[in-house]
Amino acid sequence: MSIYNKTIEELQSKAVFWWPKHLSTLETDASIIPLLVETQDKFLSILTLSDSNPYKVLEILKTSDFPANLFLKHLVVLTDFGGEQIQRLNKQFHSIFISAKEKCFEFNFKQQNFKYNFKKLPITSNLDNKKLHIEGKSLLISHPLDELKEDMIIILLYGASALNDGTAENLRKCDVGTLLGRKEDLEKYVKQKYIWVSRITGGAQANTLGQVAQTYVVDVFKKRLGNDYSVIRNGSIKIDNHTPIPFDIVVGKDEKFVGIELTFQVTTNSTIERKAGQAQSRQQLLHSAGGFIAYIIDGAGNFQRKSAISTICNYSDCTVAYSEEEFNVLCEFINEK
Repeated sequence: MSIYNKTIEELQSKAVFWWPKHLSTLETDASIIPLLVETQDKFLSILTLSDSNPYKVLEILKTSDFPANLFLKHLVVLTDFGGEQIQRLNKQFHSIFISAKEKCFEFNFKQQNFKYNFKKLPITSNLDNKKLHIEGKSLLISHPLDELKEDMIIILLYGASALNDGTAENLRKCDVGTLLGRKEDLEKYVKQKYIWVSRITGGAQANTLGQVAQTYVVDVFKKRLGNDYSVIRNGSIKIDNHTPIPFDIVVGKDEKFVGIELTFQVTTNSTIERKAGQAQSRQQLLHSAGGFIAYIIDGAGNFQRKSAISTICNYSDCTVAYSEEEFNVLCEFINEK
Protein backbone atom coordinates (compact mmCIF):
# COMPACT_ATOMS: atom_id res chain seq x y z
CA MET A 1 0.00 0.00 0.00
CA SER A 2 1.30 3.47 -0.89
CA ILE A 3 1.09 5.98 1.94
CA TYR A 4 0.30 8.82 -0.47
CA ASN A 5 -1.12 7.38 -3.70
CA LYS A 6 -4.04 5.39 -2.35
CA THR A 7 -6.52 3.35 -4.31
CA ILE A 8 -10.19 3.86 -3.49
CA GLU A 9 -10.12 0.67 -1.39
CA GLU A 10 -7.13 1.90 0.59
CA LEU A 11 -8.75 5.31 1.10
CA GLN A 12 -12.02 3.72 2.19
CA SER A 13 -10.18 1.62 4.79
CA LYS A 14 -9.01 4.86 6.44
CA ALA A 15 -12.28 6.79 6.15
CA VAL A 16 -14.45 7.86 9.11
CA PHE A 17 -17.65 8.16 6.94
CA TRP A 18 -19.69 10.25 9.43
CA TRP A 19 -19.02 13.70 10.83
CA PRO A 20 -16.58 13.60 13.78
CA LYS A 21 -18.18 14.77 17.01
CA HIS A 22 -15.78 17.70 17.44
CA LEU A 23 -16.83 19.07 14.04
CA SER A 24 -20.52 18.85 14.90
CA THR A 25 -19.77 20.75 18.11
CA LEU A 26 -17.86 23.44 16.23
CA GLU A 27 -20.69 23.77 13.71
CA THR A 28 -23.25 24.16 16.50
CA ASP A 29 -21.10 26.81 18.15
CA ALA A 30 -20.63 28.58 14.83
CA SER A 31 -24.35 28.59 14.06
CA ILE A 32 -25.29 30.29 17.38
CA ILE A 33 -22.80 33.14 17.01
CA PRO A 34 -25.25 35.26 14.92
CA LEU A 35 -27.90 34.86 17.64
CA LEU A 36 -25.43 35.91 20.35
CA VAL A 37 -24.26 38.92 18.36
CA GLU A 38 -27.86 39.93 17.61
CA THR A 39 -28.79 39.88 21.32
CA GLN A 40 -25.50 41.33 22.56
CA ASP A 41 -26.84 44.82 23.28
CA LYS A 42 -29.74 43.55 25.41
CA PHE A 43 -27.36 41.27 27.28
CA LEU A 44 -25.03 44.21 27.92
CA SER A 45 -27.87 46.42 29.14
CA ILE A 46 -28.76 43.89 31.85
CA LEU A 47 -25.13 43.77 33.02
CA THR A 48 -24.86 47.57 32.94
CA LEU A 49 -27.95 48.04 35.13
CA SER A 50 -26.79 45.41 37.64
CA ASP A 51 -24.40 47.51 39.72
CA SER A 52 -26.12 48.05 43.06
CA ASN A 53 -25.64 44.54 44.46
CA PRO A 54 -24.37 41.21 43.07
CA TYR A 55 -27.86 39.71 42.87
CA LYS A 56 -29.44 42.62 41.01
CA VAL A 57 -28.69 40.82 37.74
CA LEU A 58 -31.05 37.99 38.76
CA GLU A 59 -33.81 40.45 39.68
CA ILE A 60 -33.55 42.25 36.34
CA LEU A 61 -33.42 38.98 34.41
CA LYS A 62 -36.60 37.75 36.12
CA THR A 63 -38.56 40.87 35.18
CA SER A 64 -37.17 41.22 31.65
CA ASP A 65 -38.24 39.41 28.49
CA PHE A 66 -34.67 38.20 27.91
CA PRO A 67 -34.52 34.36 27.93
CA ALA A 68 -32.57 33.11 30.94
CA ASN A 69 -31.02 30.27 28.95
CA LEU A 70 -29.74 32.74 26.31
CA PHE A 71 -28.31 34.98 29.05
CA LEU A 72 -26.54 31.97 30.53
CA LYS A 73 -25.19 30.99 27.10
CA HIS A 74 -23.69 34.46 26.71
CA LEU A 75 -21.84 33.98 30.00
CA VAL A 76 -20.70 30.47 29.06
CA VAL A 77 -19.22 31.76 25.79
CA LEU A 78 -17.61 34.83 27.36
CA THR A 79 -15.96 32.82 30.13
CA ASP A 80 -15.01 29.96 27.79
CA PHE A 81 -16.67 27.63 30.29
CA GLY A 82 -17.97 24.86 28.05
CA GLY A 83 -19.88 21.63 28.46
CA GLU A 84 -16.97 19.54 29.77
CA GLN A 85 -16.12 22.14 32.40
CA ILE A 86 -19.75 22.35 33.48
CA GLN A 87 -19.86 18.58 33.94
CA ARG A 88 -16.59 18.62 35.88
CA LEU A 89 -17.82 21.49 38.07
CA ASN A 90 -20.82 19.44 39.17
CA LYS A 91 -18.82 16.23 39.71
CA GLN A 92 -16.02 17.94 41.64
CA PHE A 93 -18.24 20.47 43.37
CA HIS A 94 -17.09 19.70 46.91
CA SER A 95 -13.42 20.04 46.03
CA ILE A 96 -13.93 23.35 44.21
CA PHE A 97 -16.09 25.10 46.81
CA ILE A 98 -14.62 25.06 50.30
CA SER A 99 -18.03 25.86 51.77
CA ALA A 100 -19.81 23.28 49.67
CA LYS A 101 -20.88 21.28 52.72
CA GLU A 102 -22.88 24.34 53.77
CA LYS A 103 -23.88 24.71 50.10
CA CYS A 104 -22.69 28.28 49.92
CA PHE A 105 -20.21 30.35 47.95
CA GLU A 106 -18.32 33.32 49.40
CA PHE A 107 -17.06 36.03 47.09
CA ASN A 108 -16.10 39.71 46.93
CA PHE A 109 -18.13 42.32 45.05
CA LYS A 110 -17.15 46.02 45.04
CA GLN A 111 -14.99 45.65 48.18
CA GLN A 112 -17.74 43.84 50.09
CA ASN A 113 -17.97 40.14 50.95
CA PHE A 114 -21.08 38.16 50.09
CA LYS A 115 -22.29 34.63 50.69
CA TYR A 116 -24.46 32.95 48.08
CA ASN A 117 -26.45 29.89 49.12
CA PHE A 118 -26.63 27.36 46.30
CA LYS A 119 -30.20 26.34 45.50
CA LYS A 120 -29.67 23.27 43.30
CA LEU A 121 -25.98 22.54 42.83
CA PRO A 122 -24.57 20.01 42.96
CA ILE A 123 -27.14 17.75 41.32
CA THR A 124 -26.98 13.96 41.58
CA SER A 125 -27.35 13.37 37.84
CA ASN A 126 -24.99 14.53 35.10
CA LEU A 127 -25.03 18.29 34.53
CA ASP A 128 -24.71 19.24 30.86
CA ASN A 129 -25.70 21.92 28.37
CA LYS A 130 -28.95 20.13 27.62
CA LYS A 131 -30.14 20.34 31.23
CA LEU A 132 -29.35 24.05 31.22
CA HIS A 133 -31.18 24.55 27.89
CA ILE A 134 -28.09 26.09 26.26
CA GLU A 135 -27.40 23.40 23.68
CA GLY A 136 -27.93 24.14 19.98
CA LYS A 137 -31.62 24.31 19.11
CA SER A 138 -32.58 24.67 22.80
CA LEU A 139 -31.55 28.31 22.50
CA LEU A 140 -34.32 28.95 20.00
CA ILE A 141 -36.83 28.28 22.79
CA SER A 142 -37.11 30.81 25.60
CA HIS A 143 -36.60 29.27 29.05
CA PRO A 144 -37.24 31.25 32.26
CA LEU A 145 -34.84 31.64 35.15
CA ASP A 146 -34.84 28.61 37.43
CA GLU A 147 -32.74 27.75 40.47
CA LEU A 148 -30.19 25.70 38.55
CA LYS A 149 -29.58 28.52 36.07
CA GLU A 150 -29.32 30.99 38.98
CA ASP A 151 -26.55 28.92 40.55
CA MET A 152 -24.63 28.75 37.28
CA ILE A 153 -25.03 32.47 36.55
CA ILE A 154 -23.62 33.41 39.96
CA ILE A 155 -20.65 31.08 39.48
CA LEU A 156 -19.86 32.41 36.00
CA LEU A 157 -20.17 36.02 37.17
CA TYR A 158 -18.21 35.85 40.42
CA GLY A 159 -16.13 32.66 40.38
CA ALA A 160 -12.86 34.53 39.92
CA SER A 161 -13.74 36.74 42.92
CA ALA A 162 -14.12 33.80 45.32
CA LEU A 163 -12.61 34.40 48.76
CA ASN A 164 -11.07 30.93 48.69
CA ASP A 165 -7.93 30.91 46.52
CA GLY A 166 -8.55 27.35 45.33
CA THR A 167 -12.03 28.24 44.10
CA ALA A 168 -10.82 31.43 42.42
CA GLU A 169 -8.04 29.54 40.60
CA ASN A 170 -10.46 26.89 39.29
CA LEU A 171 -12.83 29.62 38.09
CA ARG A 172 -10.32 32.31 37.11
CA LYS A 173 -12.04 33.08 33.78
CA CYS A 174 -15.38 33.68 35.51
CA ASP A 175 -14.74 37.39 36.03
CA VAL A 176 -17.57 39.21 34.23
CA GLY A 177 -19.05 40.27 37.59
CA THR A 178 -16.11 42.60 38.27
CA LEU A 179 -17.35 44.85 35.44
CA LEU A 180 -21.04 45.13 36.36
CA GLY A 181 -22.33 48.67 35.97
CA ARG A 182 -19.28 49.84 33.98
CA LYS A 183 -20.82 50.35 30.55
CA GLU A 184 -17.73 51.21 28.50
CA ASP A 185 -15.57 48.52 30.10
CA LEU A 186 -18.31 45.94 29.60
CA GLU A 187 -18.75 46.82 25.93
CA LYS A 188 -15.02 46.60 25.29
CA TYR A 189 -14.72 43.30 27.17
CA VAL A 190 -17.69 41.63 25.49
CA LYS A 191 -16.85 42.76 21.95
CA GLN A 192 -13.22 41.69 22.28
CA LYS A 193 -14.34 38.29 23.54
CA TYR A 194 -16.75 37.80 20.65
CA ILE A 195 -14.05 38.63 18.10
CA TRP A 196 -12.03 35.79 19.61
CA VAL A 197 -14.98 33.40 19.80
CA SER A 198 -15.98 34.11 16.20
CA ARG A 199 -12.69 32.75 14.81
CA ILE A 200 -14.20 29.24 14.95
CA THR A 201 -16.54 30.32 12.18
CA GLY A 202 -13.69 31.26 9.84
CA GLY A 203 -15.72 34.36 8.87
CA ALA A 204 -19.36 35.30 8.76
CA GLN A 205 -20.25 32.68 6.14
CA ALA A 206 -18.75 29.67 7.94
CA ASN A 207 -22.01 28.25 9.25
CA THR A 208 -22.06 24.84 7.63
CA LEU A 209 -20.25 21.66 8.52
CA GLY A 210 -18.31 21.69 5.27
CA GLN A 211 -16.93 25.15 5.90
CA VAL A 212 -16.14 24.38 9.53
CA ALA A 213 -14.37 21.19 8.39
CA GLN A 214 -12.21 23.27 6.08
CA THR A 215 -11.44 25.81 8.81
CA TYR A 216 -10.46 23.02 11.18
CA VAL A 217 -8.00 21.52 8.66
CA VAL A 218 -6.40 24.94 8.05
CA ASP A 219 -5.86 25.34 11.81
CA VAL A 220 -4.38 21.83 12.03
CA PHE A 221 -1.91 22.50 9.20
CA LYS A 222 -0.84 25.84 10.65
CA LYS A 223 -0.04 24.20 13.97
CA ARG A 224 1.67 21.09 12.59
CA LEU A 225 3.62 22.65 9.73
CA GLY A 226 4.87 25.71 11.58
CA ASN A 227 5.59 29.31 10.64
CA ASP A 228 7.84 28.48 7.67
CA TYR A 229 4.76 27.48 5.66
CA SER A 230 1.92 29.61 4.38
CA VAL A 231 -1.51 28.00 4.72
CA ILE A 232 -4.26 29.84 2.86
CA ARG A 233 -7.93 28.92 2.96
CA ASN A 234 -9.77 29.42 -0.37
CA GLY A 235 -6.47 30.29 -2.03
CA SER A 236 -5.37 30.10 -5.64
CA ILE A 237 -2.24 29.14 -7.58
CA LYS A 238 -1.05 31.24 -10.52
CA ILE A 239 0.48 29.30 -13.41
CA ASP A 240 1.97 31.05 -16.45
CA ASN A 241 -0.52 31.67 -19.28
CA HIS A 242 -3.42 30.39 -17.17
CA THR A 243 -5.97 32.07 -14.96
CA PRO A 244 -5.33 31.42 -11.24
CA ILE A 245 -6.55 27.96 -10.18
CA PRO A 246 -8.66 28.04 -6.98
CA PHE A 247 -8.19 25.44 -4.23
CA ASP A 248 -9.88 24.89 -0.89
CA ILE A 249 -6.45 25.16 0.77
CA VAL A 250 -3.08 26.22 -0.63
CA VAL A 251 0.11 25.38 1.27
CA GLY A 252 3.35 27.03 0.18
CA LYS A 253 7.02 27.29 1.16
CA ASP A 254 10.06 28.64 -0.71
CA GLU A 255 8.07 29.14 -3.95
CA LYS A 256 6.87 25.52 -3.88
CA PHE A 257 3.19 24.76 -3.35
CA VAL A 258 0.55 22.09 -2.82
CA GLY A 259 -3.06 22.68 -3.82
CA ILE A 260 -5.52 20.79 -1.60
CA GLU A 261 -9.17 20.01 -2.31
CA LEU A 262 -11.46 18.89 0.53
CA THR A 263 -14.83 17.16 0.28
CA PHE A 264 -16.73 15.48 3.11
CA GLN A 265 -20.26 14.48 2.11
CA VAL A 266 -22.46 12.32 4.31
CA THR A 267 -25.23 12.43 1.71
CA THR A 268 -24.42 12.04 -1.97
CA ASN A 269 -24.19 15.11 -4.22
CA SER A 270 -22.37 16.32 -7.34
CA THR A 271 -19.38 17.99 -5.68
CA ILE A 272 -17.21 14.89 -5.93
CA GLU A 273 -18.12 14.52 -9.62
CA ARG A 274 -17.05 18.09 -10.34
CA LYS A 275 -13.72 17.59 -8.58
CA ALA A 276 -13.18 14.33 -10.46
CA GLY A 277 -13.81 16.08 -13.78
CA GLN A 278 -11.07 18.62 -12.99
CA ALA A 279 -8.55 16.18 -11.48
CA GLN A 280 -6.44 15.24 -14.52
CA SER A 281 -6.05 18.74 -15.96
CA ARG A 282 -5.32 20.23 -12.54
CA GLN A 283 -2.61 17.69 -11.78
CA GLN A 284 -0.99 18.28 -15.17
CA LEU A 285 -1.00 22.06 -14.71
CA LEU A 286 0.45 21.90 -11.19
CA HIS A 287 3.13 19.42 -12.25
CA SER A 288 4.11 21.70 -15.14
CA ALA A 289 4.84 24.43 -12.60
CA GLY A 290 6.62 22.17 -10.11
CA GLY A 291 3.64 21.92 -7.76
CA PHE A 292 1.54 19.08 -6.38
CA ILE A 293 -2.13 18.35 -5.78
CA ALA A 294 -3.69 16.55 -2.81
CA TYR A 295 -7.21 15.58 -1.78
CA ILE A 296 -8.96 15.08 1.54
CA ILE A 297 -11.98 12.86 0.81
CA ASP A 298 -14.42 11.33 3.26
CA GLY A 299 -18.09 10.81 4.02
CA ALA A 300 -20.55 8.01 3.33
CA GLY A 301 -22.12 9.99 0.46
CA ASN A 302 -18.84 10.43 -1.37
CA PHE A 303 -18.06 6.72 -1.26
CA GLN A 304 -21.27 6.04 -3.14
CA ARG A 305 -19.57 7.75 -6.13
CA LYS A 306 -16.83 5.14 -6.53
CA SER A 307 -16.01 6.03 -10.13
CA ALA A 308 -15.42 9.68 -9.22
CA ILE A 309 -13.19 8.82 -6.26
CA SER A 310 -11.20 6.33 -8.36
CA THR A 311 -10.57 9.05 -10.93
CA ILE A 312 -9.39 11.47 -8.24
CA CYS A 313 -7.08 8.81 -6.75
CA ASN A 314 -5.55 8.27 -10.21
CA TYR A 315 -4.74 11.97 -10.60
CA SER A 316 -3.77 12.84 -7.05
CA ASP A 317 -0.27 13.09 -5.57
CA CYS A 318 -1.61 12.40 -2.09
CA THR A 319 -5.11 11.35 -1.06
CA VAL A 320 -6.17 11.07 2.58
CA ALA A 321 -9.32 10.59 4.65
CA TYR A 322 -10.59 13.01 7.29
CA SER A 323 -8.85 11.87 10.48
CA GLU A 324 -6.00 13.07 12.68
CA GLU A 325 -3.84 10.14 11.55
CA GLU A 326 -4.45 10.93 7.90
CA PHE A 327 -3.74 14.64 8.44
CA ASN A 328 -0.32 13.57 9.69
CA VAL A 329 0.21 11.65 6.44
CA LEU A 330 -0.64 14.74 4.40
CA CYS A 331 1.68 16.89 6.53
CA GLU A 332 4.48 14.36 5.92
CA PHE A 333 3.81 14.58 2.17
CA ILE A 334 3.91 18.38 2.28
CA ASN A 335 7.17 18.35 4.26
CA GLU A 336 8.68 15.85 1.84
CA LYS A 337 7.74 17.78 -1.29
